[in-house]
Amino acid sequence: MDTTTITQSPFVALTFVAAPALLTNASSVLALSTINRMLRTHDRMHEMFAKSQSPAESESDANRMIAQVNRIERQATLLLRALHAIYTALAAFACATLVTLLGAALSSFESGVGERLFAAIGIVIGFIGVGGLVFGCVNLFQATRLSLVNIRDEAAVIRTRRSTSELHKQ
Repeated sequence: MDTTTITQSPFVALTFVAAPALLTNASSVLALSTINRMLRTHDRMHEMFAKSQSPAESESDANRMIAQVNRIERQATLLLRALHAIYTALAAFACATLVTLLGAALSSFESGVGERLFAAIGIVIGFIGVGGLVFGCVNLFQATRLSLVNIRDEAAVIRTRRSTSELHKQ
């Protein structure tokens, strides 16, 4: 990269810093929403724990509860993996921002190997961050699918109970 390009156009340095900074911000928002989902999963497990204290209505209700508890536990595991990956991405993007700032500062003093080294390190760290985001999002998607399975299971129970109670009224 020609150092005169950086001094002539402030957009070049801004681009190197802004991209990781924007990804850092996006990762932070994703981490906050994942923490919120983790807390909601904890609340759901607490509800299931309280429900387990009362005797089950039938063996099928007990089996359904165990299946839901297993899905909620799996969901919590997926959310924790996602949070780990998102935190890794957040750290990588913050580090990439710092590396690109150092590289831009170094390029004004010397050109050549140091500048290329910082650029390569920034790119590698950026790819680690993007990989963390992708892995985190895949885990979030899987956790969401488990939530949907539980919602559908509970909806089916409600429909069955409603139709049974309607039959008894007739």
